[in-house]
Amino acid sequence: MFERKRPAYALIADTLRETIASGRLPAGAVLAEGALASLFGASRSPVKQAFAQLEAEKLVRRFDGRGVLVGDGPPKRVALTAEILGLATGAARDDAWDTLYYALERAVIEASVFGRFRINELALARHFGVGRTVARNLLLRAQGTGIAVKTDSGHWQIVPMDEARISDLYELRLMLEPPLIKSAAGRVPGDLLREMATRHAAANRAAPDYGVAELDALEADIHVTCLGFGRNAEARAALERTRCLLVVGKHIQAAIAKAPRIDPFMDEHLAILAALEANDGDRAAAALSDHLLSSMRKAAERLEAFRAQGGPSAPAFLMA
Repeated sequence: MFERKRPAYALIADTLRETIASGRLPAGAVLAEGALASLFGASRSPVKQAFAQLEAEKLVRRFDGRGVLVGDGPPKRVALTAEILGLATGAARDDAWDTLYYALERAVIEASVFGRFRINELALARHFGVGRTVARNLLLRAQGTGIAVKTDSGHWQIVPMDEARISDLYELRLMLEPPLIKSAAGRVPGDLLREMATRHAAANRAAPDYGVAELDALEADIHVTCLGFGRNAEARAALERTRCLLVVGKHIQAAIAKAPRIDPFMDEHLAILAALEANDGDRAAAALSDHLLSSMRKAAERLEAFRAQGGPSAPAFLMA
């Protein structure tokens, strides 16, 4: 059964609430939107929502500067790190670890469209305020996604994502996904399909105000969960080689969603879900083929738009 990820703002609010209660964030500590968004691998919007929730609980308050203050003390600048927020401890929750990975994933993807870079493991650990073991585990997760690789010399490298590789991976998906979704018709539980449709409709209304984790869950609804009900296990395994496309798409879309906005995929997903709910495998396969062709076109447009922006400054753990 698909398990819905918690909204980004709820995760951020919970983490800050726990950190304040533990005393790791003292009274008067200044919480800035940008710094927290970076640590959580989110946009500023869920951080603002978290601030509003904590303000209603009287845990933080507004002041003349940017951001909010913890409690009633005078403004006090605190260097926020993953360790202070409890994201770098062995007891950290899985969804909190996800925020560290999303931040790494975003940096890797945004650099991958500009060529090949090395990832310095020690610099990565220092960047997040974690140990080498944690940094290595994050890199192993990136390797599993297909966006990073460890060379024979023991160095970590970003896997470049250019137009040719994107086109080849979409061709593979077009061969494998439509037959899989056709065989999944009648096998996906109706209550699960309705839950997915409700989530997509809500995201459609909120677009483009969502974070990477939300995009991740929405993509997974069709391309992981629904396809997982397909009959051909070998095809499902082969599709693992294309998962990096989902990763690239969500980060580039999030980076350029407001400048200019490019239509998201919710309506296309909803058409596939409606066909599955009607047990119409042929219609589901046709809708998925149309979606993949549209996604391939949008991927090229997004890549061009992102490159035109010049991309953000690479963090210190990425080396040309």
